[in-house]
Amino acid sequence: MLFQLMVGSAVSAINIVLHSLFTVGVIGLLRKVTLSASGRYGLQLSGVMVAAALILMVAHTLEIVVWSLAYHAAGAAPAGSDLLYFAFVNYTTLGYGDVVPVKEWRLIGPMAAMNGILMFGWSTAVLFEVLQKTIERQAALALPP
Repeated sequence: MLFQLMVGSAVSAINIVLHSLFTVGVIGLLRKVTLSASGRYGLQLSGVMVAAALILMVAHTLEIVVWSLAYHAAGAAPAGSDLLYFAFVNYTTLGYGDVVPVKEWRLIGPMAAMNGILMFGWSTAVLFEVLQKTIERQAALALPP
């Protein structure tokens, strides 16, 4: 059981690093776009939010791939399982239950779910912050000099 927790924690740590890199990247990129753009504030705001959401979705997808690679390396899923599907179901906490980990790795699914919940909450906070900061910058740019 301890080994399962160690593997799950290591994969979670890798995903946290990935998510932090994507978060820093998305905030930096969108800050530059917001500061350099003028006019059409509604369109700009929409574009910033769509871009941020899409970039964060790419981050989540890569994190799910990391989990699927971990399942493969550990032999955590039954033979012939679609590991990417299995990783998506666990990470998103969907939990269909049609693929379950082998008995020796039964903690890996809940650990992936815990990691996914944390990363989705983090993404939600980032999206809210991007929205708030974009609106604040637009308001500052709209003020007369």
